[in-house]
Amino acid sequence: MLTELNKLAAFIGQTPLISLENEHADLFAKLEYNNFSGSSKDRAAFSIIYNGIKSGAINEGTTIIASSSGNLAIAVASICKRLHLKFIPVIDPNINKAYEALLNLTSYKVVKVTKRDHTGGYLLTRIDTVNELYAGMDNAFIADQYADPNNYKGYYGLGHEIITSFNKLDYIFIAVSSSGAITGISRSVKQKRPEIKIIGVDVEGSVIFRKEGSKRYISGIGASKIPPIIENALIDDVVIVSQLDLIKGCHELLNEQAIFAGASSGAVYLAAKNYAKYSEHTDRPQSLLIFPDKGHTYLDTIYDKEWVDQLAEKLQPATSAQG
Repeated sequence: MLTELNKLAAFIGQTPLISLENEHADLFAKLEYNNFSGSSKDRAAFSIIYNGIKSGAINEGTTIIASSSGNLAIAVASICKRLHLKFIPVIDPNINKAYEALLNLTSYKVVKVTKRDHTGGYLLTRIDTVNELYAGMDNAFIADQYADPNNYKGYYGLGHEIITSFNKLDYIFIAVSSSGAITGISRSVKQKRPEIKIIGVDVEGSVIFRKEGSKRYISGIGASKIPPIIENALIDDVVIVSQLDLIKGCHELLNEQAIFAGASSGAVYLAAKNYAKYSEHTDRPQSLLIFPDKGHTYLDTIYDKEWVDQLAEKLQPATSAQG
C-alpha cells in the first residue's frame, strides 16, 4: 500500500504562490486548493494514513473512520478509494450538499449525526460517534485530525515551501479548525525564520481561542473543542471574525482578486486586509495568506444570497428589534 500511496505524493504540495492587489501591504496567497483532492487537507490525510500503514495500524482489511464534514473527509475518502480501503466519515448537517454527495459516492458508508453538543455545535457528537464505531469493530483506525501529531507533521512540507519562497516575510495568516495547518506551518517556519509572525484566524462561536462557544452555521473553520495538537503551535496573534464578516471576506476575495475560494480563505483575506491597515510596520508589510480550498462547495451557503439573508436574520441580536 505504501508504494501505491507514494504515487500520490507527486500530486500533493508545491502549490501555486500568487501576488494579490492591496493598497496597504504586499499580500501573497498560497493556493492549497491545487492539491490532489482539492484542499490543504491532502497533506494531513496523506501523513496520517502513511504513518498508520508504516506503523502497522492500517492493513488491507482496516476500516478507516474520521470525524469530518469537510475537506479532511474528502481527502481521506480519495486516498482510501485509491488504496481500496473502507472509509466511514462521520458528518453533520453543516456539511454542504456537494461534499455529502461526493462522500456517499466514494465512502464505504456515511454516518450523519443530527444532535448538537452542549457547545451548540456537532463536533463532540461526531467524536463520540467515531469512538462508538471504533469500539464495535475488530480492525479499525481513526484518522484523528484533532489529536494525531501526524496531522500537523503533514504540513512541514508546506512550511518548507514558504521559507524557500520568501527572503522577507512579516506575517502568515492561517485559519484554524483541527489546527494541523497552523501547528505544522508555525513549527517548521519558526525553526528557520523565528521573526515571521504567525496569525491565527478563527470565527465567532468557536472555542479554540475563547472559552464560550455558540452556534456556527458555516463549516471549514473553527471548532467546538480545543484540538489537542494546537498546544504544539507557535502563534503570535489571533484574529476573530464574525460569520457575516467571513462571508463578506469571501465575496471581497472574489470581486477584488478574482479568487473563488472557501469560507476559511474569506476569513483569512478579511483578517489580513484589516491587519495591514493598522499594522505598526513603518514600511509596507509583507504577508502570506493560506487559502485551503475553493468556493464551489459553498455555492448553496455563503455564495447564496437567500441563505446569507436567512443567516443574517438568525444572527441578528434580539434587542435590535427593540427601539
